[in-house]
Amino acid sequence: MRIQDIIQGKKEWRAHVARVKALPHDYQIVYKEMQKYFFKVGPVELTEGTGMLSGIVDLFEEGAARGKGVLEVTGKDVAAFCDDLIKDSKTYADLYQESIDKKGNKTKK
Repeated sequence: MRIQDIIQGKKEWRAHVARVKALPHDYQIVYKEMQKYFFKVGPVELTEGTGMLSGIVDLFEEGAARGKGVLEVTGKDVAAFCDDLIKDSKTYADLYQESIDKKGNKTKK
């Protein structure tokens, strides 16, 4: 990775964080909890740019602009909303399991 790529990534992340800080307070709280959950669960797409997180901010900005409360956007069960977002995503746990399975298959031969 080049220095320019790192600098560009930091600029994009700072712009993303600024968008989150511009959201209404209740949206910020829910976003931060969702972010913690995603960082813990580890969907692979999460670290590719700000793709998934940026999409959530887009959704939240739209909901706030329409005067909706955050739970009207996500539903009352925020955890289920998060799980639904990543249900078809590979996680780092999946990748790790695949690598273990490959190593196991090589040793059996």
